[in-house]
Amino acid sequence: MRNKSVPMALSAVLLMLTLAGCGNSNGNNNAGKEENAQGQTTTNTGTNQTGTSSTAEPVKLTLWTFVEQHQKFYESMAEMWNQKHPEEPIELEATTIPYDDMHTKLLLALQSGSGAPDLADVEQSKFPNFVKGKPQLVELNDIIEPELPNIVKSRVDIYSSDDKYYGIDFHVGATVMYYNKEILDQAGVNPDDIKLWSDVEKYGKQVLEKTGKPFITFEGNGNWSWWPAISQRNSDQVDQDGNPTVDAQVNIDTMNFFQKLVQEKIAAVAPGVGHDTEEYKGFMNNGGAASVFMPFWFMGRFTDEMPDLKGKMIIRPMPAWEEGGFRSAGMGGTATTITNQSKHIDLAKKFTAFAKLSKEGNIEIWKQLGFDPIRTEVWSDPAMKEANKFTAYFGDDIFDTLLEVKDEINPVNIREISPKVFDVVRNDAIPQIFQQMKDPSTVLKESQEKLVQQK
Repeated sequence: MRNKSVPMALSAVLLMLTLAGCGNSNGNNNAGKEENAQGQTTTNTGTNQTGTSSTAEPVKLTLWTFVEQHQKFYESMAEMWNQKHPEEPIELEATTIPYDDMHTKLLLALQSGSGAPDLADVEQSKFPNFVKGKPQLVELNDIIEPELPNIVKSRVDIYSSDDKYYGIDFHVGATVMYYNKEILDQAGVNPDDIKLWSDVEKYGKQVLEKTGKPFITFEGNGNWSWWPAISQRNSDQVDQDGNPTVDAQVNIDTMNFFQKLVQEKIAAVAPGVGHDTEEYKGFMNNGGAASVFMPFWFMGRFTDEMPDLKGKMIIRPMPAWEEGGFRSAGMGGTATTITNQSKHIDLAKKFTAFAKLSKEGNIEIWKQLGFDPIRTEVWSDPAMKEANKFTAYFGDDIFDTLLEVKDEINPVNIREISPKVFDVVRNDAIPQIFQQMKDPSTVLKESQEKLVQQK
């Protein structure tokens, strides 16, 4: 549709088809991409990303993100928007900026009152910094509230303050077990027999004895081997009132059990001390351990960075702590927000609702990003079983697992103190527990004291 040599008569036919709503995205998400002087990926979209003619003048919307895949998604949704709404075309100028730099730059722009984009991604752990005092983000209640019956409410609640919504997540972030079935088969272990965390110890010993490999890995720093596990038990790092609760007894019990698994060599501390490190991915790609629990969005790490495990990995619910207990936890997240510096707030809202709340947008979130979309009705849509790189890697029963646990995903508390809590837990408490093997009760109580003093 970008070929300027198309005869005029054919162009007219194409225009009528477009206006009739027959157009589809051509899937070209890389058009007009270039690098700026800082090496950041940007998009120069021209007058209309779809290449279709329109009598309306495109409205330029700027967007900042810290994930290039997010940028590509937004660009494709802008193309789709223009095809479906030729009367309100947009010219999306999206930019990918490194994580810390983007959040700092955005916060400074909002505080100074100038220089902010129309739309911006804000990561969950950074969000409390953006609603201190008077939020400089646009309230989104008018587009979110009509969709609350259709979406996982907790995934917008975490981006709210004083009953006002300021962001919409990409995904639920349901935490699941990733099992290396080849290793389990060698050990004679059926993953569907692992229903409780006590089974992890039982079958973990069998895997270790039969294969010499650890059953599971834990992060030596970070939150992903701690937060989902305590969330399963109706606990958290912060309570609803914003008070730190890292030394709650259930949290201590959880870490005592996990440390015991490491001492028994049933579990291993991840090489590189994190699940998102090159060392760990190389270790797993070579069949280093039989399992790991991580949020659903970690699937893309497997498909893109651990290619040798294709066809060997399967996805199942997390073990519960007790019969009838929760078998998942919603973790991580990035919200699309609109800044109050935008001169096109109404259009930015319409586009955000289309990209992040509509059924069509949520299906594209799965197809393009491999995320578990917040609109749960699409989980059972036939589109979720269509062949793609994720089904080719893990099989076509991925969303069967999610449907099984969709009512077992606890919300988490994100409050003003949360960034401080995240820092203390992942950079201080977890290294002491898993790397230095210090007593979890002592470590978590000391962490709690630090946080109370900082509050």
